[in-house]
Amino acid sequence: MRRKIFSMSQNPINLSPQGPPSVTLPEVDAAVRAELMRAMEADGSQRRRLVADVVARHPRWIDAWVALGDEGRDDIERYACYRVAYHRGLDLLRQNGWRGSGYVRWSHEPNRGFLRALSRLGSMADAIGELDEAERCRLFVLQLEPGGVPVEV
Repeated sequence: MRRKIFSMSQNPINLSPQGPPSVTLPEVDAAVRAELMRAMEADGSQRRRLVADVVARHPRWIDAWVALGDEGRDDIERYACYRVAYHRGLDLLRQNGWRGSGYVRWSHEPNRGFLRALSRLGSMADAIGELDEAERCRLFVLQLEPGGVPVEV
């Protein structure tokens, strides 16, 4: 009896010494970043409105959605913003060559918005009792960036 032990078509292995490829998201225009920074410097309730205005002007920008999530009034609002940021990030990753695997390194500044979105989505999923989603997010972060996402002050 002859058994088939391994088939390359079923289990391709990347034998590259560098490991899986890394995807780097494009830089965001400095003027757009400055716009968000100005909004984030505003006082409390005005800050949330100004960040929302930035999101309205730049609805595909992951970092703006994450900032709006950070300003969310409750866990559900934060969860929703982080989920939008995550999906916008997946779209952007795919547009930049990501095919469902490979690294998205924290060391590349423009990647941080997506990694923040994914990490914070996981935290909010945990907070609202979506424990399976929280675990998937945690594992996905570690697949993309094995060092994890640093806790930011």
